[in-house]
Amino acid sequence: MRRTAARAGAGPVVDAPVPEPVAAPEQSFAPAPAAAPAPAPAPVAQPLRTEFPFELPRGYVDDAGTVHRDGVMRLATARDELIPLRDVRVQENPAYLSVVLLGRVITRLGTLAMVHDGIVENMFASDLAFLQDFYRQVNAEGHTRASVECPHCSEPFEVELGGSRLGES
Repeated sequence: MRRTAARAGAGPVVDAPVPEPVAAPEQSFAPAPAAAPAPAPAPVAQPLRTEFPFELPRGYVDDAGTVHRDGVMRLATARDELIPLRDVRVQENPAYLSVVLLGRVITRLGTLAMVHDGIVENMFASDLAFLQDFYRQVNAEGHTRASVECPHCSEPFEVELGGSRLGES
């Protein structure tokens, strides 16, 4: 508190309280916290594709004479490749493996209600060969070939790494 002096001609000196100066709020000169950087967009995972459409070169002809060409094949599971090995027909004739296996993984063919090994068995040979090749492409995703170089002449060429028949890896 301060005392003030009386002015000339004023009354008696009175002690009057004088307000103290108010301190300004403390200011921080530290930089404001930086906003967190925007998170990088998460890579969009491509959904696993499990079904693949195909069109047979000739088509399966059913008992009524209808030609079925458009179909869908799903990815094979380990079970799909193991179960046919217990089939008596496959045990007697290993070449029958592809027929039984394709009957398991073809989910749709034209307007047929169900696809099974009996249908695959009655397909034209060119359609069977097409489906065998398509099975390899779908299930190997094109990774069955490797580029190599001849150790003698240094000429590059490709080698097939996968098995030669369906069900072989």
